[in-house]
Amino acid sequence: MPMTKFDRYIGIDYSGAATADTRLPGLRVYVAEGKSLPKEIRPDTDARKHWTRRRLGHWLTETLRDGKPAIVGVDHGFSFPLRYFLHHGLAQGWEAFLSDFCAHCPADQEDTTIDALRASRDRLGLRAGDARWRRTAEVLAGGAKSVFHFGVPGSVAKSTHAGLPWLKHLRDELRRGVHIWPFDGWMPAPGKSVIAEVYPALWSDEFPHEGLTSDQRDAYAIASWLQRADARDTLAAALQPKLTDEERRAAAIEGWILGVTWSMSPHARWLSSETVSLR
Repeated sequence: MPMTKFDRYIGIDYSGAATADTRLPGLRVYVAEGKSLPKEIRPDTDARKHWTRRRLGHWLTETLRDGKPAIVGVDHGFSFPLRYFLHHGLAQGWEAFLSDFCAHCPADQEDTTIDALRASRDRLGLRAGDARWRRTAEVLAGGAKSVFHFGVPGSVAKSTHAGLPWLKHLRDELRRGVHIWPFDGWMPAPGKSVIAEVYPALWSDEFPHEGLTSDQRDAYAIASWLQRADARDTLAAALQPKLTDEERRAAAIEGWILGVTWSMSPHARWLSSETVSLR
């Protein structure tokens, strides 16, 4: 049975640059209402002004409070690879992970950057990872980089480290009023808003993007794909991907990327089996 349709489809292209209070041209938001085409949402009437991570976090919290069911796609990691949990001897639960991460990497504090936190790792006790460590969903997605792969343009590592404190903020503010996928289960209850990790490279070529920056294009593609999948009754299948029992156990800790399934690459599937066997 197809799931209940959402009223809004929100695509967020994230950025881990600078501080939580810096206006960032790489931080973009598109929203599709019902059957209407996605439109860019700006933080001010002056279209030249960009979002900050703090302002976006507060906007999203209030947007999801109003009871109008939405599905939000965000392009950064929601958790870390299993190797990270094993290496640091951490409990394998998502909310415990969020609390531990934010205690060691307070990227939402004023005047704080990911680069400065990494440079102060020894002083702050920041938990390190290895760029060779990848989550199961990243392996299956093919080109998705590790959440510890810093030092490349548009690094998902920076976005993830900067974005996780705002996921905790959303959880703390909304609690079970929002379904964070798949940690709250694979299929959300009808009428509940959902936040899911996405990888826009899977879809960005499927939608028109003339005149858009690469960041706008990704946010637009996320909102468009969510809207289209819901209209075609294929979103339910994406929310319940065909995975092995081992992959599901890994996803309960590492999270998952919406739209990624075991059938994407036989070679990647073999690598995935190698990854999850490290538990």
